[in-house]
Amino acid sequence: MLLQILLAIFTGTFFGVFTGLIPGIHVNLIGVFLISLSSTLLFNINPLYLVIFIVAIAITHIFIDFIPSIFLGCPDTDTELSVLPGHELLKKGEGYEAIMLTAYGSLAAVFILILIFYPSLWFFPKIYTLTKNIIPYILIAVSGILILMEKNKFSAFFVFLLTGILGFGVLNLQELKEPLLPLLTGLFGSSMLLMSIKNRPQIPEQKTEFQFEKKKIFKPVLGALISSPLCGFLPALGSGQAAILGHTITNSNKNNNKSFLILLGATNILVMGFSFITLYLISKTRTGAAYAVEQLLGSLSLKTLILILISILISGILAFFTTKYLAKIFSSKINQINYSLFSKIALIILMVIVFLVSGFLGLLILILSTFTGIYCLSLDVKRTNMMGCLLIPTILFYLWGI
Repeated sequence: MLLQILLAIFTGTFFGVFTGLIPGIHVNLIGVFLISLSSTLLFNINPLYLVIFIVAIAITHIFIDFIPSIFLGCPDTDTELSVLPGHELLKKGEGYEAIMLTAYGSLAAVFILILIFYPSLWFFPKIYTLTKNIIPYILIAVSGILILMEKNKFSAFFVFLLTGILGFGVLNLQELKEPLLPLLTGLFGSSMLLMSIKNRPQIPEQKTEFQFEKKKIFKPVLGALISSPLCGFLPALGSGQAAILGHTITNSNKNNNKSFLILLGATNILVMGFSFITLYLISKTRTGAAYAVEQLLGSLSLKTLILILISILISGILAFFTTKYLAKIFSSKINQINYSLFSKIALIILMVIVFLVSGFLGLLILILSTFTGIYCLSLDVKRTNMMGCLLIPTILFYLWGI
């Protein structure tokens, strides 16, 4: 059994590298794919091994996904906030440092997750008991805080409302398969790619060495630790919102891009880890990976949860060194790459994936959400306000069941 588990971890880590590097391939897609095959082609495989495989993919994906987000401007829904601070460092020739800052934050979070595992078993149920009846009001409060933090509050509210209306409409299209794929890909992926193609950015030569200052990791990781549990018991609240809240709580210098990148890497790992703990404690799924685990195993036992945490630890360490290696390659080659051509190729890949998964209707939604994303970006507000596409439908569901 040990050999099979290690094989599942190493295989998941290997595939997680590719899902992280290829635009549009999300862990959620892999999870849905494995669920569909678990009763047919994969019926002879122990579901536990598939779960470990998914966990390893999810953790590795978080580490690797910052590479295309920062170097190619093609973010996933969990890394969209890295684009602006990451690109600012990229334009200074510090793209490698930007990637490694997220990697160090992610690696620190892996070890912190192991340390706080047992305390969270006592802590989480108490918080959930206190908040489960006021979830929509907490979501409204968090959304309001994020909007009020913007310089142009009216534009931020408008973006939140506009994408919320779009999300509500798309999520209620019964005939649309995997509605989140074209919706989020358009808002956060293809919109940024089209703007990159239009602007034709020039990438300077990148440095491939930097000295990480360990003492600067404490405050951003603390911010991630404070804010990440919110995503464990609040539906539709993503790691982006948690990262902004954590950065606000622990860092008075809101323009500290390097600190924010560390925090964002840590937040993504903690949100993923807490989603498995939440599944065990209250049987709620807050990430696509946790949903896939639930579909494959049903409820989690404590023994299985501990095995998942061990898988997170091993795959996280492997992913860190893989990220370091790949980031150095990208840094040394990026100024030789036709950036606009890469953006066009990435855009085509996204369109093909959306068409194959969600059909022609999905392609139409992708186009609509892409132009919505471009318009919202032109209003000069944080991209996280576009998460209204999930927050507003969730708030409406909890308030009125619609």
